[in-house]
Amino acid sequence: MATNTNLVFKTAIGSYGHTKALKDGSVKARGITFDFMDISPVNRAFRPMIERLAFDVSEMALTTYMMAKFFNKQMTALPIVLVRMFHHGTIQCNVRSRIRIPKDLEGKRVGLRAYAQTGPTWSRGILQNDYGLDLGKVTWVTFERSHVSEYLDPPNVVRADDGKKITDMLLAGEIDAAIGVDRIYSPEVKSLFDQASDVEAAWFKKTGIYPVNHILVVKSELATSHPWILSELFAVFKASKERYLEHLNTNGPLSAEDELRLRLKAVVGGDPLPYGLPSNRKAIEALAQFSFEQALLPKLFTIEELFDFPVMLLE
Repeated sequence: MATNTNLVFKTAIGSYGHTKALKDGSVKARGITFDFMDISPVNRAFRPMIERLAFDVSEMALTTYMMAKFFNKQMTALPIVLVRMFHHGTIQCNVRSRIRIPKDLEGKRVGLRAYAQTGPTWSRGILQNDYGLDLGKVTWVTFERSHVSEYLDPPNVVRADDGKKITDMLLAGEIDAAIGVDRIYSPEVKSLFDQASDVEAAWFKKTGIYPVNHILVVKSELATSHPWILSELFAVFKASKERYLEHLNTNGPLSAEDELRLRLKAVVGGDPLPYGLPSNRKAIEALAQFSFEQALLPKLFTIEELFDFPVMLLE
């Protein structure tokens, strides 16, 4: 690191327990000052980052990053996982559609925010590979375009009418199921999987895959001109996360996010927020495979192609 370096990075990341110490300044980076942008929800930062590199450092959905990588967007990814979750429980169905098992989704209309979205890519991959769902026999109803404008949706993807909302359409039966919406508490709606948390735990035990949704990216120009920032960013995000894990081990009051992390810790048997490539290789490779199978990517990326940073960050 250069002597007396102080780079100011325009930064767009979500407010989570594991980023709190960074955002409140109690964990500081050497030679870097973060200028945090107030963007909520954080996915609104993805398109401007891809289209015009609007931030120096940004949170980014993993499938979106893979697609951006193919189209040569100048971003460098770090294996800092800001959002991760299991996905069986994200699929809800209208009870009048009589969907009992995943194969029943064939011939149905399924809503999701966008087709090229990381969460639904995980869900579709699981439905296809574990339950034999033919994704081509589903009509996917979307509400916005991909963050990567060069990508064109498959022919069985249609756009909902302007002004329509996914939750309202599911309740009204205008779509038969939806992926990735907040839990709907209504007798008109049920989860595709009964006891979904148990199904997710069993899936993790079988596959060893702990799904990754959002990672951290940096402008490639900065990574090239100041290569030391990569290890410093990794270190400071890890330090902030460790502060949060210490908080989880106390007996203080817990937020809904804290309780979720503790449930995930019980499932995965350790760190509920692992960083680095060794802990995330299997999940990243699985999502790359799903993205290729679903024609989001015209090639199957290797993990080394996606994360082309110094070996020091492979810890």
